[in-house]
Amino acid sequence: MLTKLVGGRLYDPANGIDGEVRDLYIHDGRILHHPPPGETPGQTFDLDGKLVMAGAIDMHTHIGGGKVNIARAMLPEDQRAHRRSRTASTRSGGGHAAPSTLAAGYRYAEMGYTCCFEPAILPINARQSHMEMADTPMVDTGGYAMLGNDDLLLQLMSEGASQETINDYVAWTLHATQCIGIKVVNPGGINAFKFNARTLDVDEQHPHYPLKPRDIIRTLSRAVAELGVPHPLHVHASNLGVPGNRTATLATMAAAEGFPIHLTHIQFHAYGTEGDRHFSSAAAEIAEAVNRLKNVTIDVGQVMFGQTATISGDSMHQYANHHHAHPRKWTCMDIECEAGCGVIPFRYKDKNFVNALQWAIGLELFLMVEYPWRVFLTTDHPNGAPFTSYPHLIRLLMDRSFRNDQLARINPDAAAMSQLGSLEREYSLYEIAIMTRAAPARILGLADRGHLGSGARADICVYRPSDDAERIFSSPMLVFKDGEVVVEEGRITRPVRGTTQVVRPEYDRAIERRIGDWFDRHHTVRLANFGISDAEMAEGIGSPVEVHPCRPRSVT
Repeated sequence: MLTKLVGGRLYDPANGIDGEVRDLYIHDGRILHHPPPGETPGQTFDLDGKLVMAGAIDMHTHIGGGKVNIARAMLPEDQRAHRRSRTASTRSGGGHAAPSTLAAGYRYAEMGYTCCFEPAILPINARQSHMEMADTPMVDTGGYAMLGNDDLLLQLMSEGASQETINDYVAWTLHATQCIGIKVVNPGGINAFKFNARTLDVDEQHPHYPLKPRDIIRTLSRAVAELGVPHPLHVHASNLGVPGNRTATLATMAAAEGFPIHLTHIQFHAYGTEGDRHFSSAAAEIAEAVNRLKNVTIDVGQVMFGQTATISGDSMHQYANHHHAHPRKWTCMDIECEAGCGVIPFRYKDKNFVNALQWAIGLELFLMVEYPWRVFLTTDHPNGAPFTSYPHLIRLLMDRSFRNDQLARINPDAAAMSQLGSLEREYSLYEIAIMTRAAPARILGLADRGHLGSGARADICVYRPSDDAERIFSSPMLVFKDGEVVVEEGRITRPVRGTTQVVRPEYDRAIERRIGDWFDRHHTVRLANFGISDAEMAEGIGSPVEVHPCRPRSVT
């Protein structure tokens, strides 16, 4: 059936459309600008005055994997306090800081999101991660496989293996885990934690391997680029949350040596040591570097006030922060000695100096980075805040008066140390569409998502205009998924299942002999049982794969 959307104001940055009134057509799940010859619309939606954008994309949200399940199990009170009742279209679920798979998928769709990416899939746990994401309804998903602390990579690098060998190992990992990108968490630091190290700076040698985090970043960022994986190396930098870590963050940018690199939840890595409390904002310095270095992109990991849970593969720093737990319970775990995670419930308080300054630092970064194509809207769900706080965050970015009202309520010492009150910038709807649609699609290599061009997937969001941006983005009027209406007036009307986004870079299969020998010596899983096939993804796990192309590149 042909569907016509009439008279909406389109915000489509990928095609340079900024609030223009245009009609759209939907046919076979795709967007058209003109109806096919001889066909007339069987359904028409009058969108006069409404705001029309592509479905939103969350490029960094923890929705699958062992750490998420641990958080759910640790916080039964969170599940009980935020229950969703069963409806004619949805099943019951619960949770706020660590929502169930069902609750997460429904709430994402109710905000206009149609695609979400789990940023920390431990390869040996990839099957379970995909099962959770497949059980998350309404959204397409994808994941980033974690490397950089696994002993095989560190052993290969220590032996002086060629870059081509490393590239083959990285490519094999992407195939075996059905992932779309590569993530490194505290490069070398998680592994060093197993040797009783409690810190590992960018240029500090590992206690066991003759390597430094700088070496790992350089090697992996080059591998990802040369393999043509669209998404740059996704880096959780060293010294998470440590005052003065701006030097490590800047050193991490330099370690890529010009290859594309994406620094994630950078708010947690943008701290100085000025002031009586030896904790200050380094947002201006970090933003200046991002503005200057064209190979660097970031997402913010904005802190918002209230109860949440921190869940991270960075077991070194989760262990260091366990005494901040609220309520007083925490855990660290490990899988097959490859890597693990830490889970710590946490409450951010607006009257707490450190928490308040963290909140301000994130907003400073959003407002100081000049190019919305290179900064992405995230809270590192749930580490900085649950993803359900996105509409409130968007209002903070779009409304200076509202932002300053909130600034006046936080710890006054933190407010006094922030430049936030002097920043006049207000994001436009066009810029919000860049950060939440067009830019994530581009950086992930999703050519048919994040825009409203002819041939694009018909993932479309329709909002009612308002002077209150939080009201706009909290509850869309309509959400289309693959051309079908799945949300009306902020409520699920048709539950759907998504697909998994992957890349398939080429590699020399001879690397599998070395990997197989390693598995035989060190793992309880045999290599033949490790990789996840397309058939298993589609039939057993329940999320068929969509393969996106790789385009190898180099830096001269």
